[in-house]
Amino acid sequence: MQPSHLPVMLEEVVACLAPVDGGVYVDGNLGLGGHTEGILEACGPTGRVVGFDWDAAALTLAQERLARFSGRVRFVHENFASIKETLMELGIGTIDGLLLDLGLSSLQLDASGRGFSFKGSEPLDMRMDQRQKTTAAELVNEASEEELADIFFYYGEERQARRIAEEIVEARRKEKIVSTDQLVALVDQAIPKRFHPKKIHVATKVFQALRIAVNRELDSLERILADGATLLAPGARFCVISFHSLEDRLVKQAFRENPLLEVVTPKPLTPGRAECLRNPRARSAKLRVAARGRT
Repeated sequence: MQPSHLPVMLEEVVACLAPVDGGVYVDGNLGLGGHTEGILEACGPTGRVVGFDWDAAALTLAQERLARFSGRVRFVHENFASIKETLMELGIGTIDGLLLDLGLSSLQLDASGRGFSFKGSEPLDMRMDQRQKTTAAELVNEASEEELADIFFYYGEERQARRIAEEIVEARRKEKIVSTDQLVALVDQAIPKRFHPKKIHVATKVFQALRIAVNRELDSLERILADGATLLAPGARFCVISFHSLEDRLVKQAFRENPLLEVVTPKPLTPGRAECLRNPRARSAKLRVAARGRT
């Protein structure tokens, strides 16, 4: 049985990409296949999608979901940073649309057992791709106090970064930190109660920061933001859904500064109230869109 999957801002994504019959589209974060399903339905009967994901488990479930589109979708077990090279290998010179959904899938949050969620006790792994070497546990147990503080501050925008790093270093002298509940307890203990956030879990920013560091997510995003524009056919759209300010700033800046692109959404699109009620994980989503110039 597949995990529950509600693709974020599906109607807006399909409307912005405007898929057409015969077009070739790339979904850089295939996840469980919800966005790709919508794109394939809109660009039938001959439009195609190349779907990338570095999570093998997600790819397997997406293949099951999209089985009825056999011949129209190609699955690639790679990070979206390698899209340009992979498309060249596949003999695809230009594409008619590119989508990046930078959020975690419901599989990763609810069913992966790899430490993306702070609900319960899971191994402190956080690798999107199990072929990667460094885990979150290795970072937490081996990085210096200064390095940990920088990770939490720059990747999580956590104001209590130094207190948390100090607490972690002190705790790991007694025993290794190997599970999510251990880390949550340390973060909770390190941050004075008066500074606990009201709208998010106290460990949200720390978990975000570790995940970004383990997977080098911002490096990959910067690379595809540069490469993506060169792959688009004239008039083709580049759509990016981000979930935190670090990603959104990178996307906003890249779209504005790339001479090949014309910004379609000066202000990002956000989910409507009905979608946020139906899928609370969508509430922080921002969709930015740019188009390849026609000249």
